[in-house]
Amino acid sequence: MIDRIRRVYESHGFIPLETPAVEFVDVLGKFLPEAHTPEGGIFSFANRDLGPRADPQNPDYWTSLRYDLTAPLARVVAQYPELPRPFRRYQIGPVWRYEKPGPGRFREFFQFDFDSVGVPSVAADAEVCAIMCDVFEALGFAAGDYIVKVNNRKIMQGVLEACELPSTDVTDESSSAAAILRSIDKLDRLGIGGVRQLLGSGRKDETGDFTKGAGLSDKQIALVDRYLAAQVADRREACDVLEGLVGQTPSGAQGVKELRTIDAILRSQGIGGDRVVFDPTIIRGLSYYTGPVFEGQLKVKIKDEEGVERQFGTVFGGGRYDDLVERFTGKKVPATGASVGVDRLLEAMKLLASADRPRCTSQVLVTVMDQARLPDYFEMARAVRKRGYGVEVYLGAGRLGQQLKYADNLGIALAVIAGEDEFARGEVQIKDLRAGALLAEKIEDRQQWKEHAAQQSVKIAGLPDAVERLMEAQHGK
Repeated sequence: MIDRIRRVYESHGFIPLETPAVEFVDVLGKFLPEAHTPEGGIFSFANRDLGPRADPQNPDYWTSLRYDLTAPLARVVAQYPELPRPFRRYQIGPVWRYEKPGPGRFREFFQFDFDSVGVPSVAADAEVCAIMCDVFEALGFAAGDYIVKVNNRKIMQGVLEACELPSTDVTDESSSAAAILRSIDKLDRLGIGGVRQLLGSGRKDETGDFTKGAGLSDKQIALVDRYLAAQVADRREACDVLEGLVGQTPSGAQGVKELRTIDAILRSQGIGGDRVVFDPTIIRGLSYYTGPVFEGQLKVKIKDEEGVERQFGTVFGGGRYDDLVERFTGKKVPATGASVGVDRLLEAMKLLASADRPRCTSQVLVTVMDQARLPDYFEMARAVRKRGYGVEVYLGAGRLGQQLKYADNLGIALAVIAGEDEFARGEVQIKDLRAGALLAEKIEDRQQWKEHAAQQSVKIAGLPDAVERLMEAQHGK
C-alpha cells in the first residue's frame, strides 16, 4: 500500500524528506488546535539537557513527540532557506497524539503526507484533489467507492463576517467564531438539531453534561443553517449557492472565486462530481488552515464491532496553511498539502477486502529437498533475484508438502523444486501455485488435477527466464 502511494506522489514530482520524531514544543506550535496546554494534545516532556533547575518558561524546556508531519516541515523550510521553491516533498512516519483511543483511532499512528511549499496559486490546491483521487484509485478504489470533499476557510470566514460578529479570529479559542466552527465540526455526530443548540445557548447531552453555546441570535443561526444546507452535487451550482450566501463579504467572495478555479482545473482533467465535490460542512483543524481544505472519505459500507452497517469515513485530509512557516521567519510562505492516515486506510482495506494485499515480499520459494545442496539452492535464488523478484529459500523443517503449503498460505506465486533426480538431469521443477489453485477449483477429480498440474521442468541455467515468463503471464504482460 505504501509503495503504491509513494509511486503516485513521485509521479507528480514530490521528493522524500525525513524529520525527527522529537521536536521542541515551541516548534510544533505549543499544542494541537483543539488543546490549551502542551499536555492537552501531545506527549511532551522536560528537556534534560537544560539541567534540574531549568525554567519551564524557557522555550527550549519542553520537547515533544511530533503530533503531525506538517509542523516539522515548516521548521525545516524556515531553517534551510536554500531549499528550492516550490519545495515539493512527501514523508511517511509515525506521529503521536495524547487522546482517547478507539476503533481506527490510535495514540501512535502513521501519516503519509505530501506538501507543496512556496505555492500561492490555488492550482496547487486543485492538484492536491487530483492526487488524492489518484491515490484512492491506485489502491483499487473506483469512483463511487470514495469521495474527495472540498471547502474553503475563506468562505467560512465570510459566514462569520455575514453574522456581523465582533471578532472573527478563529485562533482565539474563546471567541464566538471558534465556537461556531467547533459546533459545525460536530454536525456528523450531533445532527443539525444539536448544532443549532451549540450555536445558540448551549446543549445538554444524554449524560447531563452541558456545553456552552456560541450565543448567536436566531437570525445568525438561520444564516449558518442556510450555509450548512448548501450541499449541491454539481460544483458550479454549489459555487453559485455559496456566492449568494457570502459573496457580499470580502473573504467569502475570494473563497468562492478560488473554488471556481479548482473546479475548472479538475474539469480539465476529467475529474467530475463523482470524485470531487464542494461541501460547506468540511471544517478540518480550527486554527490550522487558511484556504481550501480537503477530506477524502470512503463511501463503501462496512460493519462495525456491533454489526451495524456504516460508512468507514475519512482516511485522507489536508488543506492550505499559509501562516505556518511565518511563525519562524516573519515572512508569509504559502503552502498546501494533504495526509493519508495509513493505519485507518489499511484497516479499511482489510475490512473491505477490496484490494490485492500481499502477505509476503517473496514471489518465488526455492524448496529444499537435500540439505547438502543448500549452496545450489542459494545460487538458484540469487540468479532469479537478479531479475528483480523476491526469492526465499525455505529454511524451516518440513517435507515438500509442508513447504508448498507454507508458500500457498503466504500467497507466493511460484515454487522451485529440485531433488536428487532433478540435479542428476541438470533440471528443476517450477510449480505455478496460483495456476494450480485455479485448476483445483475447476477440476474435481484428483487424478485429472495431477495430470493438468501447473508444473514444468526447465534446465537450471534457464530458471531465471522461466520464472520471468510465468510471472509476466500471471500479470497479463
